[in-house]
Amino acid sequence: MGVAEVDRIRARRLRVIVDRPWADVMLDDAVAAVRRRVFESGTFTLGAARGDPERRALRVEALARAAVGHSGAIETLALHDRANPDLWLWLGRTRIEEAWTIKPDVKARAVQAQRLQAFQAAMERARQPLFTAAALVPSDPVPWESIMWLYLGLDRPRQEKDAVWFETVRRYPTLFPANVARLMTLSPAWGGSAQEMLEFARQAVSRAPDGDPMAALLPLAHFEQVAAERSPMSRGGWFSDGALREIVSHAGRWLGGDSHPRSIEAHNLFGAAFYLADLRRPARGHLTRTGGRVSRLPWSYLGDPAQQFERACGRLRLVPA
Repeated sequence: MGVAEVDRIRARRLRVIVDRPWADVMLDDAVAAVRRRVFESGTFTLGAARGDPERRALRVEALARAAVGHSGAIETLALHDRANPDLWLWLGRTRIEEAWTIKPDVKARAVQAQRLQAFQAAMERARQPLFTAAALVPSDPVPWESIMWLYLGLDRPRQEKDAVWFETVRRYPTLFPANVARLMTLSPAWGGSAQEMLEFARQAVSRAPDGDPMAALLPLAHFEQVAAERSPMSRGGWFSDGALREIVSHAGRWLGGDSHPRSIEAHNLFGAAFYLADLRRPARGHLTRTGGRVSRLPWSYLGDPAQQFERACGRLRLVPA
């Protein structure tokens, strides 16, 4: 289901598909099956993406989020098929996603220390499965991309994070989610700096071929910078004139190709940026091409992703097609 522009000021409520920013029917079916606790479907779907790092990384991320709370079932499968790298990868990434759900709120100071210890212990449990997956298929960059998130969550020393980034990038330098993980590693919110983060994003985009959604790192970096600097969030005043010019420039360089597994995420990033800048025509163009599928980033910077996406589409007079 897509979205289309209408002339009516009052449009019916937009039905959106949350946290499924992809055009992958097999993955849709597998996510639904895993949520019904049919885990074999996830194993098959992940195995079918071997040799395609972009699709494999997207699938393991989605399947891990679908399996949160049920990593024990995946562990059972892995222990019965110890030579299967897909199961170890899936188990490790699921444990990372489970750990994020218990990450303490910095405002909860009375229980923060205890919850932080539980979070780090849960995150640490992802280490062995991910390194096992990496050892079973040494050329696969996807376990290393997950290890980047593991080291970010554990707040490992910078040199260790750099080493894991090197292992990932030497296998597949343009892996989109690995570049996102690196951007987050360098962001002010995780101990880096805005200057370092933005320079990384610019260099990554400059190396990517035209038509690659890597260009969406630029709006993501600007969202991350502003989110670290301002509170509370509001619709106005998100980007400086210079930041907006840079985002517009790179949106044109991307050309909006839709064949890449992360294209819908890129449309969400550019669409949200243009919406906040009140550039209505390009905002409509990008949000229309999401097909109503909402990614967590960048909408979570504004609040609840589904609500913020719906609000943007309502103001832009977009409804389901």
